[in-house]
Parts: sequence; C-alpha cells; structure tokens
Amino acid sequence: REQAGAAHADLVAEVDAASLAHPVLVVGMRSNPFVKRAQRALDAAGVAHHDLVIGGYLSEWRRRNAIKLWCGWPTFPMVFVRGQLVGGAQDLERLIQSGELRRLLDAPAA
Repeated sequence: REQAGAAHADLVAEVDAASLAHPVLVVGMRSNPFVKRAQRALDAAGVAHHDLVIGGYLSEWRRRNAIKLWCGWPTFPMVFVRGQLVGGAQDLERLIQSGELRRLLDAPAA
C-alpha cells in the first residue's frame, strides 16, 4: 500500500501544484482526441488554460496511472478548475454550455 501510494509522487505533486496555480488545468496525453476536444472547447469559450501532457498511448502509462489513482478519475483529460477536478471533455462542455464554468471562475476564491 505504501509503495503504491509513493509511486510517482513527483508527478502527483506536480499536477496538484499546477491545479492550484492555474485557474484551469487540462491534464492529458499526446494523441488523445478528447484532450484536444477539451482544449478547443476552452479556446472557443475564451478561457485561458494550462496544459500538462504526460506521455502518449505507449509511453508513461505507469505515471498516468498514479494520477488516476490520486484523483479517482479513470480517463484523460482531467480538467481541474481552481484546484477541483470537474471531469473530462464532455463534462467540461456541459459546464461551458450551462454557464457554470464562468460562475466557477468568477466566484471569489475560497
């Protein structure tokens, strides 16, 4: 249990710090069309975002698994808004369409 929890702790710390440092963070991998979909949706909505790319389909999968275990989200992208995981590309699109993303970004910091 300790070994699994310590695996790739550097990457987990990097993602955690980036999620707190940037209002919107997209964590993904190369060649994943859903990552591009999330990035395009944010661009179309005029929302600045920071992107972390962690390998591709055939590389760094063990490191990506550490992120999945840490946040409990099984797929990429992982979209964080103000340090909170809000879901993937489809979840993000719903937040944009409903206006909820703008409300989350405009709300006073907790």
